[in-house]
Amino acid sequence: MFREMRRTKQILSREACLEIITRGSAGVLATAGDDDYPYAVPLSYVYEDSKIYFHSAVTGHKLDAIARNSKVSFCIVDQDLIKPEEFTTYFRSVICFGTMQIVEGDTEKKEALVKLAEKYSPGVASRDEEISKLVNRTSIMVMTVEHMSGKEAIELVK
Repeated sequence: MFREMRRTKQILSREACLEIITRGSAGVLATAGDDDYPYAVPLSYVYEDSKIYFHSAVTGHKLDAIARNSKVSFCIVDQDLIKPEEFTTYFRSVICFGTMQIVEGDTEKKEALVKLAEKYSPGVASRDEEISKLVNRTSIMVMTVEHMSGKEAIELVK
C-alpha cells in the first residue's frame, strides 16, 4: 500500500523516526483540500502511542478537508543544514501517513490539551485554567499513524 523508499541506505530506523517525532516542535500536515488542491499547513503537535494530536480552531480549511477525506500525511523536518560548497543539504526528516479524526468528547479533548501543554508549556502553573478556557473553543484532531518513514542525507549515514 505504501511505497518503498528507493534510497535504502538513507532509511532511518523506526527508533530514529520516533526520536525525531518526539523531539520535534512542528511539522506540516497535508490534506486533500478544496477543488482537489493539496492543502498543507504547519502545526504544533504531540505524539503518543502511534497517534499524533493537534489543536485547531473549531472551523476552517483543514477541518473541512478532513471531513471530506480523513487520509492525511504529516512531515517533520529534523535537520536541514545547507552546505553551499557541496551543492546539497544535510537533511533528516520523517513522514507519517494515516487517518485523522476529530475528537468529540470533552474528556479526551482535555487529555489531548494536557499532553500538548506538557510538551510546549511544561511547569506553567496556569495550565489547567487555560485548558478549561480553551476546551469548548478548540478542536482536537488525532491522527492514527498507519505508516512512517524517515530519511537522511547520505552524508549523515553512519
